[in-house]
This record gives sequence, structure tokens and C-alpha cells, in this order.
Amino acid sequence: MSISVLGGESQNYFVQLFALSRSSVAQLVRAPSHARRGAAARHLGRQLLLLTAIGGALVVVLMISFDATEITLMPPRGTPSLWPVRILTDFGKDIYVLWALLAALAVIALLTPALHGASRARVLRLGTRVQYVLLAVACSDLLSEILKYAIGRGRPFVGGKANAFNFMPFAGTEAYFSLPSSHAVTAFALAFAIGAVWPRARAVMFAYAVVIAGTRLVLLAHHPSDVVGGAIVGIAGAMAVRYWFAARRLGFAIRSDGKIVPI
Repeated sequence: MSISVLGGESQNYFVQLFALSRSSVAQLVRAPSHARRGAAARHLGRQLLLLTAIGGALVVVLMISFDATEITLMPPRGTPSLWPVRILTDFGKDIYVLWALLAALAVIALLTPALHGASRARVLRLGTRVQYVLLAVACSDLLSEILKYAIGRGRPFVGGKANAFNFMPFAGTEAYFSLPSSHAVTAFALAFAIGAVWPRARAVMFAYAVVIAGTRLVLLAHHPSDVVGGAIVGIAGAMAVRYWFAARRLGFAIRSDGKIVPI
């Protein structure tokens, strides 16, 4: 969200609100301007390569050696005593997280025109951070849906047995939307994004993401490799969106070594 766009504090509230909304979209799609964006892109490329190499290898190892065994150790699907886990897992459901972030952004947008001076500037900076978190989760979830459709991995026990290699690419049905786990994507994208703008929250947020991923295993919604794949997609998506913001000087700075840090 732009700090300069609402300089005319005497303007009508709705004029300011419209100007804020228009500026917020414009600054997200404008051409990148940061002089160090090339160094940041190279740094991001190395990070993504390492993340996908290690994570991808772990997914394959789990798929071959552990997935089929792990799901046989879980309680039967629909076990009544698992109701607390079913409640807990919803805290990582993409639609709930996205609506919560949209609501927070809407409150910030509605509040900003009524503020003045330093208070307005602080709320606008908060708005930029919430924009980043929202887009980090949304873009990661979109990538996840594309991958789910293309990969077409069967959920645990689809087909009647513990088969870790039950694939039907492009099936387009919920039964074959197992890899990657959407809950894991959402939780890890949210954890990375919040940790990127509020570093002190990093440990708590990643603990939250691990718990959400664990609920998907207990509920037999996914294999272990599905949640690991979801974590990779979520983190990678949030990293890419962070670069997008930093290259446009929004919420992040780029150091001389190409590392992106919060402002």
C-alpha cells in the first residue's frame, strides 16, 4: 500500500479509499525498479534450486520407503475420537486462511483514510505486509492446485489398499488430489511469509505449520510425502512473491549480497 497516495488528507473519505485501492494494485504490477534485483534473483534461484533438490529427494525417498507403511499406522478414517484433530486441521484450510487475510486487508483499507500523519503511515506499512502474506499464500495455493491436477496422486487407501504409487494424472477428482497437500502448502506459505515480515514470529509459525501437516497424516488425508511436497511448494511460492515485492521496493530491502530482508 502506498504511503504517498493519501497525501491529501482533506480529501473526501471515499475519494481517498478509491485512490488507495487503485495505487495498491498499480504498485504491485509496476515494473521492478530496485537496482539490486538481479543479485536478489540469483540468490533466490540458488535457494529454490537447493530447496527443490533436497525436498524433491525427500519426497521420493518417503514415497518409496515409508508412505505405505505410515498410513497403516494411523487410526481408521472417520474415527470419532479424532474430532479435535478435525477442528485443528481447519486452521490450515486455504479458504479460511485467505478469507481471514482478505478481511484484515479490508479493515486496513477502510481504516486508513480516517487516519492522519504517523498513524496513517504505520497502518499503510502494515497493509503492505498483509498484502505480501495474502499473495504469498494465494499464489502458492494456485500452484498447488495446478500440480494436484497434473500429478493426480490417489489419497491414502484410494483403490482399497495402501498403495503409494496410485497415480491418475489429470483425473481432476478429489480422490486423486493428494500431492501436494493443500493444507501443508497454505500452512508453510503462511509460516514463511509471516516469518519474513515479522522474524520474531518465525519459530511459532513453523511450529503451527508442522502441526497442521501432522493433522493431515492422522486424518489419513495425505501421505507423508504429500505434506513434504506441500511444504516445498508453500515455501517456494512465498519466497518468489517476496522477491516480487522486494524488486518493487515494497516492504523489503535487498542487500548487496542479494539477500532480501524486511524493512
